[in-house]
This record gives sequence, structure tokens and C-alpha cells, in this order.
Amino acid sequence: MLTVHHLETSRSQRILWLLEELGVPYELRRYQRDPASRLAPPELKRVHPLGKSPVITDSDIVVAESGAIIEYLVERYGHQAPSELSHLEPLRGTQEHRECRFWMHYAEGSLMNWLVMKLVFDTIPRQPMPFFVRPIARALCKRVQQRLVAPNVQTALAFMEAHLAEHRWFAGEHLSMADFQMSFAVEAALVRSENENAWPHLIAYRQRMHERAAYQRALSKGGPVIMQS
Repeated sequence: MLTVHHLETSRSQRILWLLEELGVPYELRRYQRDPASRLAPPELKRVHPLGKSPVITDSDIVVAESGAIIEYLVERYGHQAPSELSHLEPLRGTQEHRECRFWMHYAEGSLMNWLVMKLVFDTIPRQPMPFFVRPIARALCKRVQQRLVAPNVQTALAFMEAHLAEHRWFAGEHLSMADFQMSFAVEAALVRSENENAWPHLIAYRQRMHERAAYQRALSKGGPVIMQS
């Protein structure tokens, strides 16, 4: 039996969406974040040494990391997907395949690093600390945000916006593995953006995701996608 070890408000939501699209039966085991630290509970380390989510178990096979899980599920179960999803892995050697590969790596290799940093530096000034330290922490975080984090987040948003102005999905006209990998990143990027309405093509893309019945089923089972700052 395939089991998804799902942490609330985490990247594992993209795995639930893919499984709902594929129509693959699975068991969902939910884990709650520590209410103080917001970190994953230690129980996840019993599944995989990193103690992170997403992670799946498929009989005696354990797979961690979103991209690896997505590739595994498409390789193993993609043949039974509806014809609409025949392009989950685009034909090798095509531009669509190159785009799919790029966005599969871009999501975690470049984009999420800056979004996580933005969340961290937004959060630090609100953490408990001596009153005389707070102005220093606030000023330091603001400076890092303005000089380092915000410009890179802005560049990423503009890059995705320009791409989606010319493509319905990230690899082209068809839903592919890249869209599942990028789904969480797009949700996070829009939530963390200073002006969400500045990115109409990203908003339209998110709406296309939200309108899919499989995405809605995943949301009803997994809960909210993004942890608010």
C-alpha cells in the first residue's frame, strides 16, 4: 500500500495533488507541526532519517524529496493516468521536456531558497527576545530583506510571470511533472509577494490549478497549503 506521510502546510501537498490526478489509491498519515517551533515532529524520523515531509512508502520502498517522489510516481503509475495526463513526462529531446526538467530543478534549487529566507526574516522580529534587542533585530532583518532577499524574490516573480505569459503550464500547453513541483512554490511566492496583483499570469496559473477537481480533493484531504507568516 502506498502511504503519504503528510506534514501540515508543507510541500507534501504537491504529492497529494499528483496522486489525486493519477487516481492511485493511497493512505494518508498526517503529522502536525510543533506549535512553538513550527518544525516537523520527531515521528517523521522513524520513516526517513531526515525527518522531513514529503516522504512516501510504497511497500518496502521509501522515497523522500518532492522531485524524486514525483518522478517515482510518474515512472511507476503514470501508465494508468487518464489520457489528459499523457504529457506528465514530456517526450525526451523536445523543448517541453527541457522546460519540464528546468522547472523541476528551479523550484527547489533557486526559488524556494529565497522564499524561505523571506519567511525567516519576516518572522525573526516577532520572536521572543529582550526588549533592547528587538530594534536591532528588526533593523538587521529589514536591511537583509531590502538588499538581498526582496530583489531576488522580485526577480523570480518577474521570471515566472514572463514565462506564464507565453505558456499555459510550465512545460507548455500540457500539465507535466513540473507543475506539481512548482505548485507549492507558486502558492508561496504569491503569498510572500508585496503586491500579488502585480502578477496576473501567475494568478491565472494558480486559478487553473485551483479549478482542477484533483487539486480540490488534495486540499480537502491535506489542509491549507501555505503557512502564513
